[in-house]
Amino acid sequence: MNRPPETALYAPVKAFFERHGYRVKGEIRGCDVVAVHDHDGQKIAVIELKLGFSLDLVLQGVDRCALADEVWLAVRAARVARKRDTRIVKLCRMLGFGLLAINPRTNAVEVRAEPGRYRARGNLQRRVRLLREYRDRRGDPTAGGGSRQPVMTAYRQRALACAAALADGPRRVRDLAAAVPDAGLILLRNVYGWFERERRGVYRLRAAGYRALNDARQKGEGSAQSADRWDPTRAMPLQPVT
Repeated sequence: MNRPPETALYAPVKAFFERHGYRVKGEIRGCDVVAVHDHDGQKIAVIELKLGFSLDLVLQGVDRCALADEVWLAVRAARVARKRDTRIVKLCRMLGFGLLAINPRTNAVEVRAEPGRYRARGNLQRRVRLLREYRDRRGDPTAGGGSRQPVMTAYRQRALACAAALADGPRRVRDLAAAVPDAGLILLRNVYGWFERERRGVYRLRAAGYRALNDARQKGEGSAQSADRWDPTRAMPLQPVT
């Protein structure tokens, strides 16, 4: 099927704004659509048309902010992943743009976001978790920007510290607690499958734990990370984790 041209979006958008009291004209000084409200002839809305949502469309909207009281982005309605669609709506709200979804076949126009000032609602729990992870992580072990590489989290660092302490043989949980306060919980949960309970209160390291320690040592050698990179395999004796 051939995609409709962008001009196919114009008629539905024109009709939509005319129903709301605007006079509409197309292609005015580089703007796809300019609508002026009949009430006082001063309220200006600029609408940019695109078949799909893109960075270019957002940048056009940013440029039009200096010209208009309202900036709208109008795109062809499409079946997109709900998570992506939600993020697009959120972005438009944060930028103060209106967002219209147009069906050229039926001329239906759906308002996905209203133009206007927006302030993101704070999420205290996420903020606390973010700051806690930042403070608990030792050094700077993971380069920013990676999407396919495992992240050396503060929890994994503490688990590796436990593994390093068990590398020479089984030990009691209380022997590890001074260096890793939550060692008991880490050993009990055994998230990575590195530990094995030998008897009550005593744990040993499994083969997977030794492999994890070797991997951590290899990745730490010759790294271009910051000088404060923390290598748990060299933390012998263990230093308290605060």
